[in-house]
Parts: sequence; structure tokens; C-alpha cells
Amino acid sequence: MPFVELQSNLPAASFSEDFVKRLCSSAAAALGKPQDRMNVVVNPGLPMLMAGSCSPCVMLSVSAIGVTDTADKNKEHSAKIFEFLTGELGLTEDRIVIQFHALQPHQVGKNGTVMSFL
Repeated sequence: MPFVELQSNLPAASFSEDFVKRLCSSAAAALGKPQDRMNVVVNPGLPMLMAGSCSPCVMLSVSAIGVTDTADKNKEHSAKIFEFLTGELGLTEDRIVIQFHALQPHQVGKNGTVMSFL
């Protein structure tokens, strides 16, 4: 049950509903998870500074159980997600940063319980 949160200073018009669906599909493929388990949020139009510049940028946070827990896995995920974001948004790689968070099943609630019991 991955969580993907994109924050950007790009305007809301840059992130159509179709973009959100493509982001979901791309992240699901990168992580090897089914799309119906993905949770995606896009926060556009934020005041942001990255590497000393307020030029267009994206910060992406990926939290998941079992697939973001090693450097080797995250290197692969990162390459695939960077390819998607640079292609879709026209940003250079130096204007994108990704944070990976490894979750444990007891840290994710669903259906009135936690994933440990589902």
C-alpha cells in the first residue's frame, strides 16, 4: 500500500487528473505494486526553494512496505521515477528530489486495523 506525495511550485494546471493517473501507474510499475493499492497526492503551487533556487522543482516522497528498504531497490525506483517526471514535467534531474521511506506493516492502518492483520 504505497503512498506517493508530490510537492511542487509548478501551477495546478501542470497536474491534470490524467497526470495523477499516469504518476500512479508509473510509480506502481517502478515499485512492483498493483495500481489499486497506490495512494497518490499532488500538492502544486507551493512556495518552494531547492538548491538555493525557486525555479520550478518537484519533491517526491515514496513510502511503502517492503520495497523501499534498501539502497539497491531505491536506486532502481529512483531511475524509473526520474525518467517519468523529467519526461512529463520537462524538469531537469537537478530540479527533482525523491525521499524513500520504508514502512512496517504495523505503521499503516486500513479497514479499522493495521496491515499486519490483513
